[in-house]
Amino acid sequence: QVQLVESGGGLVQAGGSLTLSCVASGVTFSRYAMGWFRQAPGKDREFVAAISFKSYYTDSVKGRFTISRDNAKNMVNLQMNNLKPEDTAVYYCAADGSIVTITTPTLDAIDYWGKGTLVTVSS
Repeated sequence: QVQLVESGGGLVQAGGSLTLSCVASGVTFSRYAMGWFRQAPGKDREFVAAISFKSYYTDSVKGRFTISRDNAKNMVNLQMNNLKPEDTAVYYCAADGSIVTITTPTLDAIDYWGKGTLVTVSS
């Protein structure tokens, strides 16, 4: 059974930092592209960052967020710096066999999703 479990969300003031982690089980982790998405209240789920052999970011987080992966620990992290109120959302971890599916993104085609972790940035 495949599981993606996120952690690290919380409440932070604008300008602060948080690191989200996602641990995968039940998959050969190194074979999957990993991504982070977010969904703010009343909005669609959107792509944030992804990593396979290189990293990809949506424009609004470039220079502030860093995605990394540790294949030995089956873990992908999202370091978030200089957080803004508009970063407030539920953040979801995703895994897919193709980086293209994650970065396009084709949400319905993504193989696996975590249940999400809430990030709240206060002004």
